[in-house]
Amino acid sequence: MTMRICGAPCCWGVDDVKNPYLPPWTRVLSEASEAGYSAIELGPYGYLPLDTDVVSAELEKNRLAIIAGTIFEDLVDPAHQPYVLHAVDDICKLIMDSELPRLETYPGQKFAAPYLTVMDWGHDERDYAAGHPDHAPRLSGDAWNQFMSHITAICKRAQEWGVRAVIHPHAGGYIEFSDEIEKTVQAIPYDIAGLCLDTGHLYYAKMDPATVLRQYADRLDYVHFKDVDQSVYNEVMNEKIRFFEACGKGAMCPIGTGALDYPGIRRTLEEIGYSGYITIEQERDPRNSDTSLRDVKASVDYLKRVGYAI
Repeated sequence: MTMRICGAPCCWGVDDVKNPYLPPWTRVLSEASEAGYSAIELGPYGYLPLDTDVVSAELEKNRLAIIAGTIFEDLVDPAHQPYVLHAVDDICKLIMDSELPRLETYPGQKFAAPYLTVMDWGHDERDYAAGHPDHAPRLSGDAWNQFMSHITAICKRAQEWGVRAVIHPHAGGYIEFSDEIEKTVQAIPYDIAGLCLDTGHLYYAKMDPATVLRQYADRLDYVHFKDVDQSVYNEVMNEKIRFFEACGKGAMCPIGTGALDYPGIRRTLEEIGYSGYITIEQERDPRNSDTSLRDVKASVDYLKRVGYAI
């Protein structure tokens, strides 16, 4: 059984392309290569250039392939949907270009990478309630159905390009908690989209990651790993704070130093027969990206020690 570890620009604080403190994308690729990765995500739409020649040259220089593109947008507002679909076209055109380095497809892996990771984000009423399933507002009725139709259209657009869309429950979005994950898989068939389950977001939303991975084994196409600093988590759960503000305070930490049981998660993934790629994430304030390479290396080294491959 094969599980390979990849990287993501969010380890360098790259989540919002409007943030003025983001490190250069060329530095992120260079340090990802130095950490030992063979593949990395593109990060949010607009971070890497859409010029195939430029991106291909930098990937090849750093011996990297693309594991996934990312849609991380407001997926609720109908007025925003045309922009999102345009972004899907741009991302899929780039990642499916024959000039980009390709990833190997392993026996037992359901779909070939690169994927398109689809995440909802951008709602104050949910962002300030991240991690609080008991009082976070929910979409219901027509609003939920429209939300699901938006995500379905995004996934179908990616499918037209030959890209597998995976829906990622994310802290601060309208798919975060256990009831919302279940409603999503009921609304969107597996032939339209799989799941990308993120261990850290599951824990942040007060779920047990191993239990949820097992529960949705038949829908699981891609996995994200992160770890949670329990003391910071306990602190921010008692504050009115946005998710990324909590990350800026250190809620996410190098894997192996936080609350999650990664040897146990590895056993769960083996038991459910997961064969595919796993991407390390550690959200942070980009003004602290000078410690990103150190932390990424620490996460990689720990996962190798407990049996994961890179």
